[in-house]
Amino acid sequence: MSNWTDAIIGQRMAVDQEFNEQVQASQFSNAEWGLIMTATEFEIDDAENPETARIVANTDNVETIIPELESIRTQTAGMGGRPAEPTGGSTGGLLGSLKSALGFGGGDDGSVDAEKLAAAERLTGEYAEALQSHLVETDSFEQARTAYLEDDS
Repeated sequence: MSNWTDAIIGQRMAVDQEFNEQVQASQFSNAEWGLIMTATEFEIDDAENPETARIVANTDNVETIIPELESIRTQTAGMGGRPAEPTGGSTGGLLGSLKSALGFGGGDDGSVDAEKLAAAERLTGEYAEALQSHLVETDSFEQARTAYLEDDS
């Protein structure tokens, strides 16, 4: 599902700017939010029905990057960014997270910070709502919905 999101890239950029305030108010840094968004796929539920179709965040892959958020936080703090918040445990960096996601170990006990995961899911859900609102306000939602249906066929 990429053609439909390519069709709304300009709107996504506008929503990203508008949504930045919510990211700043969250527990996530901009770098962490970027990683969360990379792991999130946006879909349109009930796309066949123009009256009930809505954008939702599929966060199935977000759990795999949660351990990497601590690494980003530690690196950012080391460069004068937001202070690191201890979460317990250590990560093996990006490579370790990828190995873990692929089932090759990764040096941790496999546990995921459930609070961070829930916060990431909430924030991506809020982003999906903001994106839908923006598309509706700019009369672009029907174009996105149609492109989504074309991608799905």
